[in-house]
This record gives sequence, C-alpha cells and structure tokens, in this order.
Amino acid sequence: MEKRRVVVTGMGAVTPLGIGVDETWSGMLEGKSGVGLITQFDPADFATKIAGEVKGFDPALYIEAKEIKKMDRFIHLSIAASRMAMEQSALKVTEANAERVGVMVGSGMGGLIAIEKYHAIVLEKGPRKITPFFIPMLIVNLASGHISIIFGAKGPNSAVVTACATGTHNIGDAFKVIQRGDADAMIAGGTEACITPMGIGGFNAMKALSTRNDEPERASRPFDAGRDGFVMGEGAGVMVLEELEHARARGANILAELAGYGLSGDAYHLTAPAPNGDGAARCIKMAMNDAGVGPEDISYINAHGTSTKFNDEFETMAIKAVLGERAYKIPVSSTKSMTGHLLGAAGGVEAIVAVKTIMEGKIPPTINYETKDPECDLDYVPNEAREATVNAALSNSFGFGGTNGCLLFRKFNG
Repeated sequence: MEKRRVVVTGMGAVTPLGIGVDETWSGMLEGKSGVGLITQFDPADFATKIAGEVKGFDPALYIEAKEIKKMDRFIHLSIAASRMAMEQSALKVTEANAERVGVMVGSGMGGLIAIEKYHAIVLEKGPRKITPFFIPMLIVNLASGHISIIFGAKGPNSAVVTACATGTHNIGDAFKVIQRGDADAMIAGGTEACITPMGIGGFNAMKALSTRNDEPERASRPFDAGRDGFVMGEGAGVMVLEELEHARARGANILAELAGYGLSGDAYHLTAPAPNGDGAARCIKMAMNDAGVGPEDISYINAHGTSTKFNDEFETMAIKAVLGERAYKIPVSSTKSMTGHLLGAAGGVEAIVAVKTIMEGKIPPTINYETKDPECDLDYVPNEAREATVNAALSNSFGFGGTNGCLLFRKFNG
C-alpha cells in the first residue's frame, strides 16, 4: 500500500528569542542570544545563574483568565504555540471532522513549577492547601488534553515523553498516525518550562550545565572547544500536520512535506550517548530510508548540538557515519546556541527551524563558535546566517535514556 503523504500547514513557537515563529526566526538569522541571568527565582546559591527564559509572555492573550491559574506554565506555552499553528494553518475543527483531528504534544519534565510550589505549601500550611488542580497541572499529557478541548479535536490524543527527544518523537509519531490513516490532521510538538530551583539544581548536580555566568549570551557554544555544558531554556514548538489530499481539498497553504522519521535506542547509558554516535547514526539512517533519500539529497541538518563534549562529538561522528564524504558539504547548525536547550520543546522548535530553512532559503548560524574542536570538523555555519537552497533538511534530537529521534522535511513538490 502506498504511504499517505503528510505536509506541514501551520507552525507556532514561543522561545527565548521571541513570541511567535517570525520573531524567533528573525532573531536566529541575526545571530541573537536569548540567554540571560535567571529571573524566575533567585539563583544566588546555584552554580548556574543563567538560562534561556521566555520574556514578555502573557498567557491571558491565549487562555481565558479563569483557566490560567488551573495550569502550569508548560501548558500555557503549549496552548499559545498551538493557537499560532492553528491560526496559520486555518484548519477548522468541526463536528464533521473532529474525530479525524488529533493532538500529540509532550513535555520532558511536565509541571515542575507546580510540584515545587505545592510541595512548599504542604510543608508550610498542610495538605488542605493543595489546589484541586494540582494533579492536572503537572501531568505531561494535560498539554494535549487542554489543546484538544480548546479546538474540539477528538482524534488520537497522546503525549510522548522522551526527555530531550520529546518534541521530535511527538511530531514523528503524529506523522505516522496520519500516514497509516488513523487521522487526517494532527497538532503536534513539545513544550517545557522547568527553570526552577530543582530543575537547575538537578542538572547542576549532574555537572551538565554551563557555569559561564559572567557572559550569559556566550555560554551556549555547540561544537566549540571552549564549551562547558548546556544552557537550559524553556518554550514550545507546535506544528499542524495534514494528509496531503486533506490539505489540498481545503486549499491549505503547504509549507513543506514531512517525509521521513527515524527513532532508535542506544541501549548504553542513562545519560551519556553511545560511543561513536551509533544510536544517532541508526536513527538518521532510518529517517532517510523512510523518506527514500540518499546523502546527496540532504541540504541542511539542524543538529541536536547541546554544547556538551560527548553529544557534540558523537553527533558529528553519527553524521559522518551516515553521510560519508557528503557530510563535509552539508551545513550543520545548532540553534541551541541562541535559544539554549529547550529540553522537551527543543525538537518542536527545531523542526520549525528546519521547515523555515526550506521555505526561506536561509540557514541560521551556530553562534559563539570561536575555537575549533578537532573532533568536530563539519561545517557548523559559524556565527553568521547563510543563504542556501534547501531541498531536504534533517532535524536531530537525542535524549537521556539513550532515546534518539530524527525528522526529515523536504520542499513540497506537488
């Protein structure tokens, strides 16, 4: 049976670079950093005092006032991104099509803000002071739940939780739901908001975060020899995916085609990637095989590129293992250099970036790239955006637990 083709018709993003895809994208092309000193709590006692915070976000623009206090911030961000994506898509959910429209929006950490807030309240004032909305605030799938209620989407409803690969896996699994005929449209992506004492403190305990506190904007430096860890960020990235004929029938504006999806497990270590990027390589190869493309067809790679030693080196090895000599001719950039690492939202935002490169013919840079790491020897688009024709773009995401995801987008050709 021939695979149903799946296209992107809407995108929404809330990131440390701005509210909306346009603001985020223009910031990336300018090489801006969204990283600064933490304002959501007092970080004085923490080794890391910096993060990529979403600035100027007003949930009241997207959510009814009486509903806002019933949700954690990660849900607020997901609803905003979903509304933007649905507005661009112009997809209307009606009684006739509701069962054919689904939602898959996940989060790596869920309602950590709510957990910390109400734990403190319990210790100080006792259990009677817990809000009845506490559990729905923290459960990861409540982002999908709220989004489905807002739009009336009664189709497949789920939330994949795979650490830093969450956004990618939600989009990829939603793609497969449409491809096999279980839905005609899906709202899919990732969201995260865990810039909290426990979030920062926990990653500090693992020695995973950058401590370049005196130069926040220069702290996230993927593939650079001077990197000292990743920078935590927050945000949301959501797409509307549709079966091609469904999109055509309603005259939708098609942004790009989602053609391939790969996922794999390292079966190696809880937090470290497999040596030589073996799991990542299998994942990239699977996405390319799914799309039916070869190394010569790939025009751009949005790297996972976290600004940590093992990730950057092993991802480089994985790209070379799959693409061979062609790897040296493909621009590879990490937009985490500008946003920080959005954890469960990273794959959603970076999938949007991959689509924008196809649409605009421009590739965002890896900023803060100053000193070459001999183990990282590809073209990382250092410090300045570049014009290029992008026919097919890969977006990589790798998470704790050895989970890997890769999406392949290509220029839509009717």
